[in-house]
Amino acid sequence: MAWKRKLTGGIIGVIGFMLSPLSWWNDAVVNLPLALLFAWLVGLLYKPAAIPHSPSFDAAVILGYWLPTVLGFILMHTGAQQALSREPKKYSRGELLKDVIVSLLYTALIVVLLKTGILKPISAYFSSK
Repeated sequence: MAWKRKLTGGIIGVIGFMLSPLSWWNDAVVNLPLALLFAWLVGLLYKPAAIPHSPSFDAAVILGYWLPTVLGFILMHTGAQQALSREPKKYSRGELLKDVIVSLLYTALIVVLLKTGILKPISAYFSSK
């Protein structure tokens, strides 16, 4: 049924939009908190990641940012294609490449926030050092 495909595609697209950094508020409200939460959890399990400016913490933040960001782009494309096309269409390599490039640009911003100390392990916000 066409309405089910459109509804499902619309829901998938909205979830993808919520995870993608395409809105002005998304990174501050969704992706950065998810990335920090992921890094904090990694820091609880892997002690070197609990040290500010450690490569482990930085990598955990970047990976925690990348996962929902790339997933958001993929879900947006998939949902839009499902909702707007008459027949199912596969997600192409070109679309994946474009999504990865946009994610790399946003990742560069995250690296700047890490290197300036704006983003750090949760314990570092409460320590006096």
